Amino acid sequence: MAYEYSVIPAPNRGHKARDAKTPTDRYALAITAELNRMAADGWEYLRADVLPSEERSGLTGRATVYHNLLVFRRPTRAANQQAAKPASQAQPEDPVAAAPGRPDHADPPNATQPEIPPQSGEPVADAVPPAARTTQAEK
Repeated sequence: MAYEYSVIPAPNRGHKARDAKTPTDRYALAITAELNRMAADGWEYLRADVLPSEERSGLTGRATVYHNLLVFRRPTRAANQQAAKPASQAQPEDPVAAAPGRPDHADPPNATQPEIPPQSGEPVADAVPPAARTTQAEK
């Protein structure tokens, strides 16, 4: 399955709320709000990463800054359409022959040739067509 990804910065500060008294509770509330906001758009939370970034510091200096990022993913639209489309299964040419419970060597009944009742004195042959049948008198 193919996915598309979205990376957003993690919140730097917590949100104030009545139930969130400690800084840890406030920060957890801010993270929860971001996760729920992205989930409403169909994004699945994947992980949090801390990645370095080299940024300018002053006129000529450079400094390495670390960023906290939240990574999300969701299936691409093409993958969603394929998942919604029913899988086509190969259908057997003769469903009677492929029916479960029947031995593989059994022949399906042939509906095109009517069954002819045997004549008196004529041997019964299931697989021999009537034109190929011979009697003892013909031999």
